[in-house]
Amino acid sequence: MRGLVSYSFYVFCLCLALNRAHAQEPEIMIEDILDSPENVAEEQEVAVVHPDFEPYSASNAVFWEQFTEGWRERWKASNAKKSGSEEFSYIGRWAVEEPIVFPGLKGDKGLVVKDKAAHHAITAKFVEPLDNTDKTLVVQYEVKLQNGLECGGAYLKLLTEDETLHAEEFSDKTSYQVMFGPDKCGATNKVHLIIRRKSSITGEYEEKHLIGGPRASVNKLSNLYTLVLNPDQTFEIRINGATSIAGSLLDDTTFNPAFSPPKEIEDPEDSKPDDWVDEETIPDPSQANKPDDWDEDEPYQIPDPDAVKPEDWDESAEEFISDPEAEKPEDWDDEEDGEWVPPLIANPECEDHGCGIWTAPSILNPKFKGKWVQPRIANPDYKGPWKPRSIANPEYYEDNKPSELEPIGAIGFELWTMQNDILFDNIYVGHSLEEAEKIGNATYIVKFEVEEAEEKASRPKVEEPAGPLTTWEQFKEDPINFSIQQAKMFYTFFQRDPIFAVRTYPETAAALGIAIVTVLSIFIGTLLTLFSGKPSPTPPKPASDSATKAETETVAESADATPTETTTKRRTKKN
Repeated sequence: MRGLVSYSFYVFCLCLALNRAHAQEPEIMIEDILDSPENVAEEQEVAVVHPDFEPYSASNAVFWEQFTEGWRERWKASNAKKSGSEEFSYIGRWAVEEPIVFPGLKGDKGLVVKDKAAHHAITAKFVEPLDNTDKTLVVQYEVKLQNGLECGGAYLKLLTEDETLHAEEFSDKTSYQVMFGPDKCGATNKVHLIIRRKSSITGEYEEKHLIGGPRASVNKLSNLYTLVLNPDQTFEIRINGATSIAGSLLDDTTFNPAFSPPKEIEDPEDSKPDDWVDEETIPDPSQANKPDDWDEDEPYQIPDPDAVKPEDWDESAEEFISDPEAEKPEDWDDEEDGEWVPPLIANPECEDHGCGIWTAPSILNPKFKGKWVQPRIANPDYKGPWKPRSIANPEYYEDNKPSELEPIGAIGFELWTMQNDILFDNIYVGHSLEEAEKIGNATYIVKFEVEEAEEKASRPKVEEPAGPLTTWEQFKEDPINFSIQQAKMFYTFFQRDPIFAVRTYPETAAALGIAIVTVLSIFIGTLLTLFSGKPSPTPPKPASDSATKAETETVAESADATPTETTTKRRTKKN
């Protein structure tokens, strides 16, 4: 009887869930799918707009380059030999062209490094040499790493105005005043700031490197780098308009080496005296011999003398036995592979107690002392660590105005890089930070917004994660098991909290109630029939074949009408 009731209940739940799902399933017409907002949105995707490039006039600049017409007259590529080499030269090619990766403004061109793994050198001379005495120096330019940057430089140099600048081709030997810009190779990634200063004592140049320069922006968009050297001996580096680092040129901890040499140095001719004692401790002379009771042979650990073998320990049983279920492989050849031996497994008889030969666990040996070492005491003659005496630095000079550079006559790129298609644009050299900011707002910001839109549009569309399956979707996957699981869950919660179970599974509760009422009705009806003695009512006769056929034809005609009506709607809408 229980099995019959359970089966009836499950079948009834299945039918109820199916009917309810069909009742809630909306009727979707073909026109509704074609006109859905998702499809309309896809059709209305707008391509990125690229405004036309308009040259910017920087009237107060010492040097301003957007690589417009006439750039060939201003720039000269170098084929000079690299220093220390008689064969190698700057063979890297240059071009002026629009970007090919995430383009910005239409018609906007830049200077492009064209060859991989090659040395490139190119320079452009100023109309008049730049004199930075008591002035602010501002250097600003854009870098676009169209193929990224794994190893190479993208920095520029401000070249010293001297005879060699005009007499020789530009190379790594050409004297420069400032080197500024990004450089990356492996784990090294920084924006260089190097200022070359001439010693007033020795007459030699020394490179002053910024310590802890900011990281370069290694992406395929245009990035704006700005350097500011102020007459109050402060400096600032900006990346894309934001300050990345700023400080004082006179701070001894900012550049290595510092602009002013130290006043004192260690005497190179001083040496440590022979009687100088720099040993802080010495062996204790009163304990020169090992004590008689010192036993170096005592082991570090010993078996625990208080340990007792457990009563259930079985020394006659092996801890590991041959696997009784292992079978010799069919392709095993005793002559070639040797005698086959089944693998070992843990003895199942030893799961609850130990097996094999019992040994006491080890403990620390209380008598252990180890090797004897003579104790040490403080050295009464200790004088401390020795260092050479300090003397006045004969090469000391004060460089209080490192921002006052020597005259600058040109700008140049002297690079080696493993990646090509590095693009440089909107190069500004002058004395006005305000003008540089206006240039960035008028050129870089407009370009960057377009490039950013291009980069965003090129990203692969990420499908949103599918949400949880609806009740109808779960039911469609496995109707019978779904109904059974719902019934089991309802029963489990009903035992703990009937109200919570009914609220959580209302469909199951309703189906259960109807099933119980149906079973009771059948049971009570059967009892009444038995006790009343009346015969059970005769079930109605099935419809005749002709009636069934007529009804089927009516349903078929009704079904045929629907597609006809849909087709009419579609044609009307299309027309």
